[in-house]
Amino acid sequence: MASSLDGLVIRNYGSSESIPEMTSLLRDAYAHLARQGLRYVATHQDDTITARRLGRGFPLVVYLDGHLVGTATLYPPRPDSPVAWYRRPEVFYFGQFGVRPELQRQGIGVRILRALEDRARARGATELACDTAEQAEHLRSWYAREGFRMVGTTKWPVTNFQSAVLSKTIVMPGS
Repeated sequence: MASSLDGLVIRNYGSSESIPEMTSLLRDAYAHLARQGLRYVATHQDDTITARRLGRGFPLVVYLDGHLVGTATLYPPRPDSPVAWYRRPEVFYFGQFGVRPELQRQGIGVRILRALEDRARARGATELACDTAEQAEHLRSWYAREGFRMVGTTKWPVTNFQSAVLSKTIVMPGS
């Protein structure tokens, strides 16, 4: 794969995408977190879980020179969410955010984040949120550099850690 991001394409997920390839990408992207003992869903999910999570939101796929290298799924407000922040009508949130390990720290994640912001804003959101393990300091620091602030915590029944709920105000252009 090229080291330049000139061939990077971010687009909406389509039916031609391979669920097993998406699952493999997510597991690979989260493997370093699993080695730290953090049990994110993406560290062990199977194809059924991948498909279910993709189907609940607006997934993006990222290709570099024709190879799947990243993904993220944008979710609308969820009135039944155990996280109060995710129930708010102005808040969209994202998950299943991953980039191939060998391409991390090259700007792909920032580009995915901008695409998520644009898509959330286009759907009327004024906040973009996510959650990550409180102990994942490197991730929390990265999100802070990208303008996210902590708005709460939660403990998902399927993880082995407390999550920091992070959010960023996404202002309409020209506002």
